Amino acid sequence: MRNAKSFMFVRTSILTMAVVVAMLASGCSSSGKPNTPVETFKSYINAAKKKDTTGMKLRLSAESIKMHEQQAKAQSTTLDDVVKQETLFNEGQKVVEFRDEKIDGDKATLQVKNTFGTWETVSFVLEDGEWKIDKKGYADRLMQEIEQSTQQMDDFINQGKEPTP
Repeated sequence: MRNAKSFMFVRTSILTMAVVVAMLASGCSSSGKPNTPVETFKSYINAAKKKDTTGMKLRLSAESIKMHEQQAKAQSTTLDDVVKQETLFNEGQKVVEFRDEKIDGDKATLQVKNTFGTWETVSFVLEDGEWKIDKKGYADRLMQEIEQSTQQMDDFINQGKEPTP
């Protein structure tokens, strides 16, 4: 009888400890709140400086990874090579400055100073509860700005000209 009580005590103790450990582990691993875009950007920069391509890719959106895979295929190179080449800062930059984090639902932006000293907007998207750098969104926004600029230039050029029949 004593062995049965000892066995039950040990079994209950082990189960209790397992539950406590699981609760502590889940409490430590996540506060239920995703990293901010700034924290994601800092992690990306740290990974890039260490040439940690896996760490860089983990901070990129799924659409950004797809875009880089297409680039790699077109250039007959690897995804890792494209990710290393397409950083958001110049390798020679000692300090990467950023400001004005703005979050709007599942999208966010952050102003980042480039090597020319001007501010660029980096896009972020919330994926699976984590902020990811949205290079695809950034590229799409640049294309849209180029198209708008081209349209404005066309409108300017065509002002005052009579339509041709």
